[in-house]
Amino acid sequence: MGSGRAETGPSCRVCGAALAPSGRGRPAVYCSRSCQARAYRRRRHPPVPTPAGGPERTAAAAGGAAADKRRRIIEAVWWIAAEHGLHAASMREVAARAGVSVRAVQYHFADKHRLLVDALRRLHEENERIARTRIRFDPADPRGLLRSVLDEFLPLDAQRAAALRVFAAYYARSLTDPALARVFLPGDHPLEELVAGILTTARDAGRTAPGLDVRLEADLLVAAAVGLGGDVLHGQRTLAQARRALEYRLGTLFADRPEHADGRG
Repeated sequence: MGSGRAETGPSCRVCGAALAPSGRGRPAVYCSRSCQARAYRRRRHPPVPTPAGGPERTAAAAGGAAADKRRRIIEAVWWIAAEHGLHAASMREVAARAGVSVRAVQYHFADKHRLLVDALRRLHEENERIARTRIRFDPADPRGLLRSVLDEFLPLDAQRAAALRVFAAYYARSLTDPALARVFLPGDHPLEELVAGILTTARDAGRTAPGLDVRLEADLLVAAAVGLGGDVLHGQRTLAQARRALEYRLGTLFADRPEHADGRG
């Protein structure tokens, strides 16, 4: 007597369809060439197991890895620019410094111009973020606030020195690269506007010398700080000399006496 279960024949290993009885030779395991090709592809490219946490966590991990790789590539541009100049920041050199392939650099940044522009914008963002932690706004002390703003143009520590070297490399490159110059030298002047705003507030409060042209003074202060910072990087002046020069200029702008005669802020 039978067991009560219908006996089934062999089925396709891919789609599960019933296979026709084979004659001589090896029994068939796929119902068609299409299923055979699908099985071959599965063996060549097995599916990646989904980690605990589901697809959301997987996507977040992938996004974090991509962001980390972009960060390493951009930091490689900074390092090469600071040490060797921006002309040395080829895609190959950047890839080697970042520890990635040239193809990875090209994947994240379409071309060298995009790479240099993104690295410059990220450097501006990074500097602004760090500067905000150092500069303390005190409405009762506009002179001290200006001193802190101008200090950001001087290589007072390793971070500021490296950033100034990178900016100097970009400036040199912008002289012969019009496309980069349009990004590096925008039409607006946010730093001068910031300094002019501080001077305006101080002037309106009667804290500055009479007849002060805040726009011109802002231009002069920023230009002086940038030039003095470059001199310190080149070893033409010491930090103390640069800060003393800026403190002297601040003394001509403000009606009150300097808080630190030696210019140390």
